[in-house]
Amino acid sequence: MEQALQKLMPYFIQFSNFKIIKALKNGFIRTVPFTLIGSVFLLIADIPITGYDAFMAGIFGANWTEPLYKVTGATFDILAVFTAFTLAYEYCNDEGLDGVPAGLFGISGLFIMTANSVTTAAGELVGSAVPLAWLGGKGLIAAMISSLLAGMIYTWFIKKDIRIKLPESVPPAVANSFSALIPGCVILTVYAALHLLASYALSMTVTEAIYYWLQVPLQNLTDSLPGVVIVALLISIFWWCGIHGDAIVTTGIMSPILNSNMLENQAIIDAGGTLVAGENAKIVTEQFMLFIKMGGAGCTMGLILCMIFFSKSKQMKQLGKLGLGPSLFNINEPLIFGTPIIFNPIMIIPFILVPTANAIIAYLVILSGWVPPFTGLVVPWTLPAVLSGLILGGWKTAALQAALIGLSFVIYFPFFKAHDKMLVETEKAFEEQNEEQNEEQED
Repeated sequence: MEQALQKLMPYFIQFSNFKIIKALKNGFIRTVPFTLIGSVFLLIADIPITGYDAFMAGIFGANWTEPLYKVTGATFDILAVFTAFTLAYEYCNDEGLDGVPAGLFGISGLFIMTANSVTTAAGELVGSAVPLAWLGGKGLIAAMISSLLAGMIYTWFIKKDIRIKLPESVPPAVANSFSALIPGCVILTVYAALHLLASYALSMTVTEAIYYWLQVPLQNLTDSLPGVVIVALLISIFWWCGIHGDAIVTTGIMSPILNSNMLENQAIIDAGGTLVAGENAKIVTEQFMLFIKMGGAGCTMGLILCMIFFSKSKQMKQLGKLGLGPSLFNINEPLIFGTPIIFNPIMIIPFILVPTANAIIAYLVILSGWVPPFTGLVVPWTLPAVLSGLILGGWKTAALQAALIGLSFVIYFPFFKAHDKMLVETEKAFEEQNEEQNEEQED
């Protein structure tokens, strides 16, 4: 296994350095504050305590949740708009260019590809109105495509120096605006042509076509047991090779799909429905990833417990003490590089097995209905396990996290013991060597 992964490592590194992957990773990271802030207001509006709603209504009135839901809507419901800007911006920024014009053209492209009318319940067509559904979770993949296309076209024109140039005496802000005219005209023409093609050939908008033909199949594929197993495996394999697996797989590739799944669940709640796993609810959402990253990549909280209570080597004992604090907040780089886990033929087995087992168990438990599917509420990824589960899904979700931590301890233990034994022997040999050197110096 080690030899096979060593041969694949150059391809992993090359993949992680693709411009599109880096733009996806950095672009979606920029949208995190909006989802977190929206979740705070959603949590305040929907704290699951009996009598809470009546208590707040008695103080602030019957419509006390309206401004809170406005904030949630201004973050979740227009997430595609943020994405349309950030990905293009990051793509150009990676090329050393001003990414603002490309980001703005990405937003324009999204609106060109999206419907600008809605149909009421009575069948009346209302113009000059963009359905929010296509600016949130349903439009995320379209926004991603729009943004990356804008970034690539804009970068090509600027790099080829195909632009309007003004004298150096002209202020940079004005000069940059004129530089964006030619690439911007081409970008928007491309979007207009795509809109025209989709309208006549498919009788739908580009955003709708992308959603039904690409996004829905991707969501169904990832929201499955094989899909979540593949995600867990890839994260661990990338990390073992020394590449940030979460940034590449979770943030870079899976983020639009996971967010779309989450927003679809919240849309069902907003419509007054009830989430039922296996029927109308998505299981694999942004919050689901907490089950396979408790203590950090590889679910190493169990390994930390092994180090603290059962280490015989000085290295493992000290590393366990130093790594406990960061691991509580799901940061385990000190553990990954200090153990080390990367390129370690012993630790790769539990490092892959634990998150994969956690993903399978969590998926099946949610599918069974014992733990509820996740809504649109999210928490910071640094929130400690069990506490995050308590906030997101109540005591059952917290209990599942605690049980999975216990399982990770059991799986890591025999491999930890083998590695710890090797370190004890190494430390003993080193001490004997030092004693011999000291004796020789004394003589």
